[in-house]
Parts: sequence; structure tokens; C-alpha cells
Amino acid sequence: MTEKVPLKGGRGEASTVIKCKMCSRENSLDVLEGTVKPYTAEDSNNFKTVVAFEGRGMEPVDFSPRIGWTAKGTESGTKFNDVSLVEKEWVDYDEKAKESVGIYEVEHKFIKL
Repeated sequence: MTEKVPLKGGRGEASTVIKCKMCSRENSLDVLEGTVKPYTAEDSNNFKTVVAFEGRGMEPVDFSPRIGWTAKGTESGTKFNDVSLVEKEWVDYDEKAKESVGIYEVEHKFIKL
């Protein structure tokens, strides 16, 4: 989460900056530093805050998890890199634990803090 885009007029930077085509206003969404948290097996079947944003002129309304996630085997500690959640689920085989592992039924919700 280190990618930043400069704001117009040297007013700082944000994770995402979008200019409105109708009014030319610059809107931004920034991932707040220190708010990215892991979602673990203990959190399973519960909603958990995993990131916080600051929005100026816009707010998130949908989430598409896509690629680049990392998963870790609960029993074996095996690390799975480049996990794709495009289909909102992922399965693999953990050689150390000799069992199937997976992430299923990815859901999300946004809460204003």
C-alpha cells in the first residue's frame, strides 16, 4: 500500500486521485497509515475491519479482491503467495499439512468510522 499519487496544488498525496469530468474537481481516497490488518482463520465467518480510508469527494461502494493476496496454512504455516480472489474464492493443496486449503465466499461491507 505504498503507491501514492500527488494531489493538485501540492496539497499532499493520496492512494487514488480521480478528477470529475463534469466539474473538474479532484477527488481522493487514501489508505490510512497503520490501518491494514490481516484477516486470519480466527476471524472466519465474522466481519473485521482490515483497512480504513479517508475519502475527499468520494467513498468506496464496492470491493473486488482480485490478485496479489497472501494466505498462510493454519496448521503448517505454509505461505501461499499471489493468491487470486477474482472468483471470490481460492483453493490449493498444503503439502506440509497434506490437506486442501481454501478461502471461500469472500464478502465485504463498508462502515463509516
